[in-house]
Amino acid sequence: MARIAGVNIPTNKRVGVALTYIHGIGHAKAKEIVAKVGLPEERRVNQLTEAEVSQIREVIDRDYMVEGDLRRVVAMNIKRLMDLGCYRGLRHRRGLPVRGQRTHTNARTRKGPAKPIAGKKK
Repeated sequence: MARIAGVNIPTNKRVGVALTYIHGIGHAKAKEIVAKVGLPEERRVNQLTEAEVSQIREVIDRDYMVEGDLRRVVAMNIKRLMDLGCYRGLRHRRGLPVRGQRTHTNARTRKGPAKPIAGKKK
C-alpha cells in the first residue's frame, strides 16, 4: 500500500482514481499529476515502482496544497469570516446554509435532523 501525503491510497485501483482519496485532489488534479509524472493512465498503484511513488509525492508536495495544510487554511478562512461578523460568518456560526439556499424547507444537511414542535399540527 502506497502512502502519499499521509494517506494510504488503495493498491488495486488506477493511479488517477487512487489519488482522489487524498483530500484536496479531485479527478482533474489527479489526471494532471499523472501527466506530470509521465505515467500511462491505465497504470495501477500496485504496479508502481518506489521511484514513481516518490516522484508523485514530490509533485504533490511541490505544486499542491493537500490534507492537513488545506484543512487548516479552510478552517482559518471560515474562522476569519465568523470573527468579522459578516453575513457569511453569521450563517456559519448558526449552522445554516451559507450560499443563499432556502431554509423554509430542505437545508437538512446543515440544520440537522428535524426537531418536532409541540402543538404545531392543526
